[in-house]
Amino acid sequence: HVRLAGTGLLARIPKQSQLGLPAAEHLAYEAACFERAAPSGHTPRLHAVLPPQAALPRGALIVDEIIGRPARLPQDLPAIAATLAALHALPPPAEPAPLLAPADPLAALRDEVQAQAAHLPAARLEPAAAQRIAAGLDALRDLAAAPARPPRRLIAFDGHPGNYLVRTDGRAMLVDLEKARYGPPPLDLAHATLYTSTTWDAASHAVLDLPDLVAFHRAWLEAQPDGAAHAPWIVPLRHAMWLWSVTWCAKWRVLSGAAAGTRPDGEDWSAGRSDAALVAHVRDRVTHYLSPPVVAQMRAEFDALDARFAP
Repeated sequence: HVRLAGTGLLARIPKQSQLGLPAAEHLAYEAACFERAAPSGHTPRLHAVLPPQAALPRGALIVDEIIGRPARLPQDLPAIAATLAALHALPPPAEPAPLLAPADPLAALRDEVQAQAAHLPAARLEPAAAQRIAAGLDALRDLAAAPARPPRRLIAFDGHPGNYLVRTDGRAMLVDLEKARYGPPPLDLAHATLYTSTTWDAASHAVLDLPDLVAFHRAWLEAQPDGAAHAPWIVPLRHAMWLWSVTWCAKWRVLSGAAAGTRPDGEDWSAGRSDAALVAHVRDRVTHYLSPPVVAQMRAEFDALDARFAP
């Protein structure tokens, strides 16, 4: 992010495409994310798109500069719930392209998680953690094989607490939207409150307890006119989002050791793309989240929440 001093704007300059897209396609996708989310009133507005060129091989977006502080948990959970409720209330367009909008979002999520899980053997997890994650992958496959399907809305798919800035009026602004898509809203609720999310960013680091989690989900459900349709999916999709997160950790552990690519297109997790302090931070978090005690802790949390939200 580059602040354009005195304009109230900043430039978002991509380092890579986490969706594996060529530079121009990624920029169009990211622009569509901001355009689709803007009517919620809880995201920066898009002002211009600078196409890929020699000086900007991945291009840039010009968006509102949001003045605010990092989210503080658990006190900002109601504001984050309100932001997500506003985003999820937006009516889906007749034509969702270019955003991802799989006909079967559960099957697509299963496939995405399984593709990342291919890195688990090379990531060399301890057996206890590997076994629990493998059991979770089996449960996700069973979920996708069952006939029931959750409602689908515009979701951020990257709404962890570090991606919010809280303004002086208390509104939580979701400032990072490059992975938005049409899918089940409980994935966003999970990404906002999972341990793997709330302890990721040093500025918003927090460990939430069960009452915090229950209150957050109930606040969101009460803000949705069709909350009853979403409630049965809260825990299964929280589990699925956790699997997405830990398999991403395995993927990063494997791919971060590769040499940086020379092309501006696609996905590139090489440690050579980021500064040493950031790489050290990510490596520490990845090691922590893949450790047997944390994997066991997450399984216990799912069981406790299931007792509160199971149909």
